[in-house]
Amino acid sequence: MRKALVFYKGEEAGILTQADNGKFVFEYHDNWLTDSYKPSISLTLPKNQQIHHQDQIFPFFFNMLPEGNNKRLVCNLLRIDEDDYFGLLLATARFDTIGAVTVEKIPA
Repeated sequence: MRKALVFYKGEEAGILTQADNGKFVFEYHDNWLTDSYKPSISLTLPKNQQIHHQDQIFPFFFNMLPEGNNKRLVCNLLRIDEDDYFGLLLATARFDTIGAVTVEKIPA
């Protein structure tokens, strides 16, 4: 099982987990859900439910990944399997992302 903290504008919003069976769960923190001023991190991960399940990585997080030659280069340099989307997300989405969301690995 691998886990990551999900931040929105530098503030912890929830936890993304990849289970041993490869399925994914995103869970908003209680304080994020109860604060009406905090937005959903994505339209596809609404705050009207605390826990979201997906058989594959959520499309929102998948779209944060590098593509094409950039993906191959990063995977080669960091020795990440090109099909390990969660590993790639952990390696590339910690600091300089396009939007307001960043992801940080939770050590096992």
